[in-house]
Amino acid sequence: MSKIVFIFMGVLLSVTVVGQQKSFYDFTVKTIDGEDFPLSGLKGKKVMVVNVASKCGLTPQYEQLQALYAKYGKENFVIIGFPANNFRGQEPGTNEEIQAFCSTTYGVDFPMMSKISVKGDDIHPLYKWLTSKSENGKEDAEVSWNFQKFLIDENGNWIRSIDPRTTPLSEEIISWIENK
Repeated sequence: MSKIVFIFMGVLLSVTVVGQQKSFYDFTVKTIDGEDFPLSGLKGKKVMVVNVASKCGLTPQYEQLQALYAKYGKENFVIIGFPANNFRGQEPGTNEEIQAFCSTTYGVDFPMMSKISVKGDDIHPLYKWLTSKSENGKEDAEVSWNFQKFLIDENGNWIRSIDPRTTPLSEEIISWIENK
């Protein structure tokens, strides 16, 4: 009898631990204008989360991100940009300066969020989820540089991390978006 109770308790504990794992939709972030942006509002959409910077060799990727969003953003796809100053001070601006730069230089109209930290002791909770297997249930994925991309499916599941040097218009990303 005690063996059955022990097995039952183990199963119950396993279900409880799995049930406590956070989903992408459990987070609320701040827009670049300081408004709350519940990620639960993106249910049913594929999402690409990108940490961005204005003074990086990869900054021209903004143009491709915007092209991708212009082509697929009307369907069930969205890009969310998170300015971050974690790599050699390449995003020193304020939210207002970043927003002006993005709209004036690249015509960005995909959702931009407030500047955050994507690694280190002050990592934003969303990025802790994106980069930690114990949080996302899939894989550890350290943010290696600006313009690292994270793909989230229509159900809020972490799919993969994509290297910063991989362009937003790569076959890997396009195939993932178009795969219904």
